[in-house]
Amino acid sequence: MEHIAALLLIIGCSDDLAQCRELPAPVPVFETVEECEGELPVSLGSFTGQHPQIFAQCVTVDPALEEEDAELAWDVKPDGTLVASISVPDVMVASNSKSKDDRYSTQE
Repeated sequence: MEHIAALLLIIGCSDDLAQCRELPAPVPVFETVEECEGELPVSLGSFTGQHPQIFAQCVTVDPALEEEDAELAWDVKPDGTLVASISVPDVMVASNSKSKDDRYSTQE
């Protein structure tokens, strides 16, 4: 079973950074961070001229999250810094405090 150690995130933005969107990386997942960093310049080159500003980052993945519903969150700051992280959203469990018999009772 292959494990994922890093994701390649590529973001294309307008000149003023007001509009940014995630771009499809040619190879999005890597077994090591080093492999991802080695692919980063090549991947960036494939988007040259398609967006005024392009940002890329290898985002480290905790192998323990492979079985979780992890979310990738990113933001391009006004100074042009790309900030990205992977996290597992908090889970809220709902329960019914009434007993099983109370749920089926009727009022007369």
